[in-house]
Amino acid sequence: MDIDFDASAFLEQQRDAAPAELQPVFFQLEDLYDRKLWHQLTDALILLFNNPQSAPLRMPLFREFVGSFQGKINQLKLVSLGLSAASQCQDYSKALQFLSDITEKVDTPSTQDAFVYATVETARMKLLLGQLDESRESMDKAGKILDSFDSVENVIHAAYYRVNADYYKAKAEYAAYYKNALLFLACVNVDKDLTIAEAQERAYDLSISALLGETIYNFGELLLHPVLNSLNGTEHEWLREVLFALNCGDIARFEGLQGHLAKQPLLQASLSFLRQKICLTALIEAVFKRPPHDRALAFSTIAAETRLVHDEVEHLVMKALSLNLLKGNIDQVDQVVRVTWVQPRVLDMNQVEGMRQRLVDWASQVKTLEGFVHKTGEDLEVWVQ
Repeated sequence: MDIDFDASAFLEQQRDAAPAELQPVFFQLEDLYDRKLWHQLTDALILLFNNPQSAPLRMPLFREFVGSFQGKINQLKLVSLGLSAASQCQDYSKALQFLSDITEKVDTPSTQDAFVYATVETARMKLLLGQLDESRESMDKAGKILDSFDSVENVIHAAYYRVNADYYKAKAEYAAYYKNALLFLACVNVDKDLTIAEAQERAYDLSISALLGETIYNFGELLLHPVLNSLNGTEHEWLREVLFALNCGDIARFEGLQGHLAKQPLLQASLSFLRQKICLTALIEAVFKRPPHDRALAFSTIAAETRLVHDEVEHLVMKALSLNLLKGNIDQVDQVVRVTWVQPRVLDMNQVEGMRQRLVDWASQVKTLEGFVHKTGEDLEVWVQ
């Protein structure tokens, strides 16, 4: 601690500059500081920094006041306070330097969780400055340390996946963005931790990534996530309808929404890919809704389900096999596809109902078989009651 720092005088100065609503907080801060109650003081500062009215006060409070006892408090909370202060920097370069200084301070063997958190947030600032390679380097460094932890605060995982998603968005790597954005959402409470605008932006980006991701053919996890509901009543609500159509392979419904697709340049430029994608999901759905003992599909059946001409069926099936959406074999002589496995899926409620009905049918068949065996046994006089 700097012995020349006069906490009382500094807090009085800040109190006079603060809005009237916040001024009583500074008396509390002075009291906790004088009594050396560092934990309670840290929590009081976090509450103050979370108040929007404290925005112009955060940087001087962090640099002068928090800096005088920074080694005595939880270093993860120190980073959190620093992030709140850095959010007021209009110059990203200055914010990066500020966060880099904090990262250096918490780089000790006993505070690696705080170091990872600070490193990730530094990587985010590099992204904002367009330094993608440097950002990736910082994220890779943080990721290696994160993998070595047995457990870690949820806020660190959330920050890691959020910045990873932002990086892949900047690189237009849709599948990687989709994965990391969903992992980020798994670490937060959408209703409490995201503003309406943030939830809508995340839902929009996830929807576009789901549609354009070359390896994404199961949208159930996104369709069941509450973040997607944030698009309801907005100009992008149609994206939900497109995703639902793709998820269940509903080609007619998809074609009815193509007018909306034409309004989005990325989707407009990828219409041929999206057409292939709906055909593949239609094929998957055609197989999935059949019982396991009846998964030999004629080329003509597949052509009808996918609305393709007969000559394009084999190429579509080969594409599904190469993407590991299906496993099986193609009989080119008899023009039959025999499917032995379908990629596991997250089901929507209609698909769950379809599965329930198949279980009911299966139970009925078992009951019929039981009756047949029982009667046969009676006829042979070997049935044991």
